[in-house]
Amino acid sequence: MSAPLRKVIHCDCDCFYASVEMRDDPSLRGKPLAVGGRPDQRGVVATCNYEARKFGIRSAMAMSQALQRCPDLIVMPPAMEKYRAASKQILAIYRDYTDLVEPLSLDEAYLDVTDSPHFRNSATLIAQEIRQRIFDTVGITASAGIAPNKFIAKIASDWNKPNGQFVVRPHEVDEFVAALPVDKLFGVGKVTAMKLKKLGAFTCGDLRAWTVLDLQRHFGKFGGSLYNLSRGVDRRQVSPSRERKSVSVEETYVTDLQDLDACRRELAPLIDLLRQRVQRAQAERHIHKLFVKMRFADFRRTTAECVSTIIDEAACYRLLDTAYPRGNRPVRLLGVGVRLEEDEDFHQLGLFGEETTDAPGAGG
Repeated sequence: MSAPLRKVIHCDCDCFYASVEMRDDPSLRGKPLAVGGRPDQRGVVATCNYEARKFGIRSAMAMSQALQRCPDLIVMPPAMEKYRAASKQILAIYRDYTDLVEPLSLDEAYLDVTDSPHFRNSATLIAQEIRQRIFDTVGITASAGIAPNKFIAKIASDWNKPNGQFVVRPHEVDEFVAALPVDKLFGVGKVTAMKLKKLGAFTCGDLRAWTVLDLQRHFGKFGGSLYNLSRGVDRRQVSPSRERKSVSVEETYVTDLQDLDACRRELAPLIDLLRQRVQRAQAERHIHKLFVKMRFADFRRTTAECVSTIIDEAACYRLLDTAYPRGNRPVRLLGVGVRLEEDEDFHQLGLFGEETTDAPGAGG
């Protein structure tokens, strides 16, 4: 049975800690820079910029060794609160496009945009806008990989670094994966890679000559994973780490809505879709607030909300009339949703739960 086709984006900020430091101190740009522990205390490199990488410096290297390779290396201690603040901004951007966001670290996450309505469900365009917004709002660059699953998306995000993206379409998966070295496979470390190479498997194409039973005989249960991954099959889901507290629908428009009247004309179909999604999530009895949100052409966003236990169309239009004057300019995104009461008996929602905030977004 083949895995269902999905649209997964893997976003990875470029040399994250170092990029934040260069953002805050432009005089560091163009100079080799590493963020990490002190060399006299057995410190290691947490990350380094691309100027430092030219000297062979990499993450997890001893800082003392890094300084031997580059005596002019600038070493800075980590400023975790600053990095967490930047990460929070970035996650907020991701969640504007899909509810299915799985953070892997402060600077890296998977997004499942299979059912995202943005840009007519173009994962490529979604990734492009996300990367642009990260640059505009956080002041650093990010790279992205787009593919039918997590395994391939993560590899693809490294293909055009820094500040690039790479797409592997479903019909390209077989050829793309066949040429990959075996140490690119998820879960394959140095020891397993060495064992595979001793057995004559240097690429995923080589590995395909093995039956699943042969692989299991050599690698146990992991042999099944090797069999699937070497064929580009990865059934892992993108798993959000947060509980969903609302249901909403939204649309990003290719051409901005120019005024309030244009927004009012677009609201009715969104309300209809919201009703369908709330019903599908069996969330009707948990509604306690209604909201309308919009993002203006300058990326500022706002949300107007009111107490309501039903999806009241007239109330939605009143909220729209309240929200629009806050920006009073063309609108690129319009959404409507409901907030849900916390209820011990209410199970976590499905795909379309979403949290929103009333404050201007990071793009403001």
